[in-house]
Amino acid sequence: MPAAPLPPRFTEIKRGIAAANPNFEQDLTKAWNEVLAELDRVSKTIVKEGSAYIPQVAFADLDKLSEAQIADIKRKGTVVIKDVVDDAQARAWKSSLEEFVKANPQSEGFPEEDKQFFHLYWTKAQIQARAHPNMLAVSTWLNSLYHVTSGQVPDGVDLGTPLTYADRFRIRHPGVPWARHPPHVDGGAIERWEDENFRACFADILSGDWMKHDPYALEPRLEARTSLYRRPNQSSVFRTFQGWLAVSKTGPHQGTLKVFPDVLLSNAYIILRPFFRPLVPADSKDILDAKNWEFDISTPEFPGIFERDNGFGGPHPTTELHPHMLLDETMTSVPDVNPGDTVFWHCDVVHSVEQEHTGSEDSAVMYIPAVPMTPANARYVARQKDEFLKGAPPPDFPVATTGVGLVGLATDGDVEEPLGRKAMGLPISVA
Repeated sequence: MPAAPLPPRFTEIKRGIAAANPNFEQDLTKAWNEVLAELDRVSKTIVKEGSAYIPQVAFADLDKLSEAQIADIKRKGTVVIKDVVDDAQARAWKSSLEEFVKANPQSEGFPEEDKQFFHLYWTKAQIQARAHPNMLAVSTWLNSLYHVTSGQVPDGVDLGTPLTYADRFRIRHPGVPWARHPPHVDGGAIERWEDENFRACFADILSGDWMKHDPYALEPRLEARTSLYRRPNQSSVFRTFQGWLAVSKTGPHQGTLKVFPDVLLSNAYIILRPFFRPLVPADSKDILDAKNWEFDISTPEFPGIFERDNGFGGPHPTTELHPHMLLDETMTSVPDVNPGDTVFWHCDVVHSVEQEHTGSEDSAVMYIPAVPMTPANARYVARQKDEFLKGAPPPDFPVATTGVGLVGLATDGDVEEPLGRKAMGLPISVA
């Protein structure tokens, strides 16, 4: 069923962006044609190499990577970091999560008849994993991939101080189809165009100089409003990278993560897409030809953006709306991982979860993103800390009916290390 039409005022968003540049149509059309050509070239390599295209590095080698390796990680926007946590510790955390769920069968999750994705945030395993010194070190390293462009670090910002953002976990069983997470980008929908601060992250794309776009420029991210409509499950913090810690073995075809591994290209294409419309049907064999697209800002349509929960969801790129991404072929499964390995993807990366799990054991991960110290993030963590102490869900998430009163939730005393306490906004105990 086609999505409901977007509000007519969205046409004015496009026109307002266009009005800032008298050569907007000419500049964007040139950029559009260049992006389509680059997508054609890069997608062939992605399809050919498959999971091997995703960078993999060892935790112990993070400070030894070459400039070329770091550039590769930044362009692809995705990295597997191996051996962050001891295998036995990771497996013990999985057992702890399973015991918690068994002791609290009322815990919310889906699918309802066989829960595998849990709306739980404050189990002891999650608290311990987020506060693990190696996880905090990884977060710091990822945050450091961003850089200041003005020459001076803004007040209240410290990329060397990681913060904790509480999220959920999944323990996915083999053989269970999973269709809840098709290709999408988190952390803001129409906000990417509507909010002036968020739009500034993509200023080079919207000026036509898409190759100058820097997904790791820090300043525009700090004031970007990613949640104008306060939708539940919509992150309101600046996560440099989203990520998860594996607490089981998992890999391609085993219910793992899939990504479009080129954050520069996907950003350019998704941001430009609302300003162009096809001249041939979506199922035409000529849909990929740049000649069959034209500049158009006369409609409110933003492909992949849709009304949801009194706000807007997306971007959800699809093969029909974003044909040049060749999503059926380019969405790439991350390589095999073992318990204690991590996977991280840039906050703008298009990602999904495999629909099928043909493996023989659970595909289990805890979602733990990289979050730097910024004034807005610090304010969120302070509010999050208050909910933690009450045993209630974090501010970005809907209030679960079973959010308080669960047996065996973590407490303040379960966070012992000073860095872990600081990351959660808890007072650092004095010996």
